[in-house]
Amino acid sequence: MTLLRWADVSRETLNEALPEALVVLPVGATEQHGRHLATGTDALLAATAAERAAELAAGRVNRTLVLAPVLPFGASDHHLAFGGTLSLTPETLLAVLVDLLRSVAADGGRRVVLVNGHGGNVGVCHAAAAAASTRHRLAVAHVDYWRFAADDPAGGVPGHAGEFETSLVAAVRPHAVGPVPPRTQPLPEATGAPQPKGVTVHDAALWTAIDGYTDHPERAGAEHGGAWLDTVVAGLAACLAGLTETL
Repeated sequence: MTLLRWADVSRETLNEALPEALVVLPVGATEQHGRHLATGTDALLAATAAERAAELAAGRVNRTLVLAPVLPFGASDHHLAFGGTLSLTPETLLAVLVDLLRSVAADGGRRVVLVNGHGGNVGVCHAAAAAASTRHRLAVAHVDYWRFAADDPAGGVPGHAGEFETSLVAAVRPHAVGPVPPRTQPLPEATGAPQPKGVTVHDAALWTAIDGYTDHPERAGAEHGGAWLDTVVAGLAACLAGLTETL
């Protein structure tokens, strides 16, 4: 069908398209990503995955896709101690997302998918989708782009500024990747007790212990990142195509 970029078209075009369209809203963050990776990583990857997937899906579906501008700020208070972070509180992010979804409804839209790029946004996106669907008669879906890179779509966040994100950024924007400094101490998971399965633990002390980034970014590479991104885009495109039929 058609892919429209919200910021590039007129109100008249949107007024005509939105009642039957699926709006794709990428949600990112601007926060520290270790000493080696750009602070805009989450916004960049959410926007890239959403745009490439929307382009791919648009050729397969009978419904217009409308790609909204990426929201570049997320719930990142747990990174403030490191510097380089622009964060909304979870309460503020929830209000912002519900307001944006309210705006889509006021503009005539009826279907939205939030494409999230930051682990700290997951719960907030879920809550915003639920709240807006009830308050504004919207059908709202929420997906985390990285889920499509794993064999198990229910798997967790694949690290922060580690091999996965560093590889993707190397493939998309190489100049945003700097040298990876050697770790001064072992990763906690190498020495600590494993967490119970299915449990998510939030602990500010852990971020300090790992210097604000996880796993092994020194193993990252653009070729590997490009392959991961292709997998993400294919999976997300199929998801968008499916949502045009079900929302």
